[in-house]
Amino acid sequence: MGVERTYEVRTYGCQMNVHDSERLSGLLEDAGYVRAPEGADGDADVVVFNTCAVRENADNKLYGNLGRLAPMKTRRPGMQIAVGGCLAQKDRDTIVKKAPWVDVVFGTHNIGKLPVLLERARVQEEAQVEIAESLEAFPSTLPTRRESAYAAWVSISVGCNNTCTFCIVPALRGKEKDRRPGDVLAEVEALVAEGVSEITLLGQNVNAYGSDIGDREAFSKLLRACGKIEGLERVRFTSPHPRDFTDDVIAAMAETPNVMPQLHMPLQSGSDTVLKAMRRSYRQERFLGIIDKVRAAIPHAAISTDIIVGFPGETEEDFQQTLHTVREARFANAFTFQYSKRPGTPAADMDGQIPKEVVQERYLRLVALQEEISWDENKTQVGRTLDVMVAEGEGRKDGATHRLSGRAPDNRLVHFTAPSEEVRPGDVVTVDITYAAPHHLLAEGPTTRIRRTRAGDAWERRNAAPPEPAGVLLGLPSIGVPPPLPAPTGGCSAP
Repeated sequence: MGVERTYEVRTYGCQMNVHDSERLSGLLEDAGYVRAPEGADGDADVVVFNTCAVRENADNKLYGNLGRLAPMKTRRPGMQIAVGGCLAQKDRDTIVKKAPWVDVVFGTHNIGKLPVLLERARVQEEAQVEIAESLEAFPSTLPTRRESAYAAWVSISVGCNNTCTFCIVPALRGKEKDRRPGDVLAEVEALVAEGVSEITLLGQNVNAYGSDIGDREAFSKLLRACGKIEGLERVRFTSPHPRDFTDDVIAAMAETPNVMPQLHMPLQSGSDTVLKAMRRSYRQERFLGIIDKVRAAIPHAAISTDIIVGFPGETEEDFQQTLHTVREARFANAFTFQYSKRPGTPAADMDGQIPKEVVQERYLRLVALQEEISWDENKTQVGRTLDVMVAEGEGRKDGATHRLSGRAPDNRLVHFTAPSEEVRPGDVVTVDITYAAPHHLLAEGPTTRIRRTRAGDAWERRNAAPPEPAGVLLGLPSIGVPPPLPAPTGGCSAP
């Protein structure tokens, strides 16, 4: 028997990339690799970078990390480095020219080829660059190593038909391709059978689902169908587009009990002038109208957003319109970005590029306003009794504070006093909120109820210690369950 080869996957970018990394891990394990210990930091036989191309510093971050691995590869014969994702799709041969020690470059459309490309690079002893121009197979058909036993991503579409002038993703992910509803529901049902109790439906423009299969109400129907799956407790989705957010979706959210009272609705700008330049097909009034409808139908909904500051041509008046929209919408939280020029996008060549110091000053004003609103909105939760799904790795200070952490139905982060009874990730606790901070809630009193769940059972099975060897019987050794694999870190939100 040969020595097992280890792998490490590093993920940058949006939820789509995080889920793609689960597939990359599944592919490698299917090919016989085992995951490197947590904190390996490049000390693995195969290191895979799953890249993002949305932010301006994506290139620098990648090449900096590749540079740090070069001497390690020299010291470790047989080590391989692969680069995939959006930046690989965009830069192609440039990566190997800048970092000739890279073994494999693959794109967003052919992640399933990674094991083959690694083997080909090993045999031929030269870099393999393979970038497919269109989707070869829907990624959900690939093996997947889920990072959570109790919550899972489920892709319902890939690609995007929008032409936002700041975004390079459609050029790298391609036109929207929808999965058949039956395939999506079959995957959800299979996950629930394994113990998963929360799923997040994923799409670059998730509520445009149906445009590829000719059904404008396909997304709301899918939400309602998820509501009929026994054992599925929480359904979320990300990220929608205001253009495609219709009343039937709001009704499905309000009328389907397991669809959570949470909505992430990207604003990008509150200025009609800037929205037009961004080629966003809605205006401030339309956006705020959607928010009003959602709140009327789902009073306790927590609404979050994405906002870009400093888009080319943005005036102080335009920025004031963004601040006005933020005050009116009262988002629970916002992912705020300073405009980042990306070569290959129309916005990169627009007149009126804003000086960095102006962008920074506006950005700080926006963040200060949103922090104030987030805190005020969280204060409205004090005194409420909430059912919190216990999470793994959400509370960085839990060990020191003797607390546990989890997510409320509206996705707010809740830290609560650890009860004397064992509580597992995936279980649900009922707590009373006693304090609010801008980015989390605190329940300092005793837990009023603990509900052990099938999701908690699934987490326990995954993390169970391997059984003790039973010795040798008739010359055949027994085979134990392999040790649990650590969860990865990384990933960020992208507009």
